[in-house]
Formats: sequence, C-alpha cells, structure tokens
Amino acid sequence: MANWSEADIPDQTGRTALITGANSGLGLRSAKVLAGMGARVLVAARDTERGNSAVAEIGGKAELVELDLADLASVRKAATEIRERTGDKLDILMNNAGVMGTPFTRTTDGFEMQFGVNHLGHAALTWLLMPAIKDARVVTVSSHAAKGPGLNLDDPNFERRRYSIAASYAQSKLANVIFMIELGRRAKAAGLGLVSTGGHPGMAATNLVGNSVRQRDLGAVGKVLDWGMMRFCQPVTLGALPQLRAATEPGLRSGDYFGPKWAMELWGPPEKTRPRAAAFNEELGRRLWDLSAELTGVTPDF
Repeated sequence: MANWSEADIPDQTGRTALITGANSGLGLRSAKVLAGMGARVLVAARDTERGNSAVAEIGGKAELVELDLADLASVRKAATEIRERTGDKLDILMNNAGVMGTPFTRTTDGFEMQFGVNHLGHAALTWLLMPAIKDARVVTVSSHAAKGPGLNLDDPNFERRRYSIAASYAQSKLANVIFMIELGRRAKAAGLGLVSTGGHPGMAATNLVGNSVRQRDLGAVGKVLDWGMMRFCQPVTLGALPQLRAATEPGLRSGDYFGPKWAMELWGPPEKTRPRAAAFNEELGRRLWDLSAELTGVTPDF
C-alpha cells in the first residue's frame, strides 16, 4: 500500500481497544481515531484528571481506567478491572505509554524508571490480561532509539553500572521489540489467535521531549530543544499512523512492524520495516522474558 492513511482503517464498530497513555500524544490521537471509527476505547492513564479530560475530548465510547505503569500494584488492579469491564474480551491492546530522558529515578518497585515503565510495566500488564487477549491484536509502540545501544540483561536497572539517560531509553525500547517478537512466538506455539505487532513514530512532535526537558531543568537550551522538536518533527497525526496500522490492518502476522516511510524512518506515512536483528534472537528473547517474569513476579500463563 503506497501511502497508508487513517482512511484505510476498517470500521471498528463492536471492537474494544485498551490504549495505555491515551491521555496525550500518540495515545490520545490513536484513541480519537479508533473511537471515531466506532470502537469502545479504554483510556489507561496515571493522572485521573488528565485522563477524564481526554475521555471527554475523545467522546464516543471512551472510558477511563486508572493505570500507573511505574507501580505493579496499580498494574494488577487495572488488569483485574479491565478484565471485569470487558468480560475478558479485548480486540486491541496498544502498549503505547512511555517515559523518555528521565534523570535517574526508580519506580515504586525499585526498577530504573525508563526500563520499568516502558518495558516491565507493559510486560506485566500484557501477561495479566492474557485471558482477555487470546485472540487480540497486541501492538507494542517502540522507538527509533531501539537501534541504539544494546540491552544489558545482567544489569538492566543500573544497579552496578553508571546511569546513562540515552542508554537507558534505548535499551527500554529495544526490550519493547524483543518482547513483541517473543510474545508472538509464544502465542503461536500455544495455538492462540493473538497477533503481536508493533511500530515506531519516527520523529514526532509529542510531549515526551518537553517532559524530558522539564525534568532535567535545561533552562534556555531546553526551551530551544523543545521548540525545535515541535517545529521540525512530524505532527502527532502522522506519528500515530504506524501504531494505528499495526492495530487495524487486516491480515497482519506476528512480527509485522511499521515505521515512517521517508528520511531514514523519521517522517512520512507508515510502511512495513524491520526491527534490528537483536529483536529476532531467540535466546535473547527467552532471557528477557524470563527475567521480566522474575522481576515483576507475574507468571506468563498461556
């Protein structure tokens, strides 16, 4: 398909989608589009005030689920609520929420924040929702940064090595695509109808950069960076297209992954691309899967 757009999304009436981080940025845009196509959309957000504002903005069949991916107790509570509300039937799980460029901080459970939220929180949520997503499309939203430094499974939470903002973010997004592939591999082996896809937005003008700038207190330099991102990156309407295509295009298979078409996958309509080779390493996938289960205390049950 030459230039896939929102117009190519089939009718979503009767379908239920859960989108993490749907109160802003790519998640909010995805929620608006899916709701506009008739889907019931569960807006998973940490901040209930912003979440309720998003629900009002989305309209349609949107409803709020309180979820803090930096707190496993919140993840467990949200998963139980989602299963009850949906009768164990989700059609789309879009693991979209994320943090970027945070100073060294830890989650409630002691994980490094970027790895803990971007990967571990989503892994736990996905596993806890397994009874509801056996036949769903599970979409993992990663980043171009996944092509950066590798994944250190011996010290993913920077307990012994020196913390690096960039390395931490890159490893969390690489973990996303490794998890995407491993989830599809295991679902297929278990004979489930679950299809695990993903995508990345390229350079999109979301609030991730602004949040990072504010947390790091970069002063005037930060303001210039924030302005530059908003001025020269593609708009959220384009940035959300890869994950929307991964969520809605009929006939996709596990492992199908989308990114912007032009400028080295930084801008443009979504096309199928390929994550870095490490994503397909079965040993690495097994190790990440097992370590994530150990750290979160969630046992993946297919």
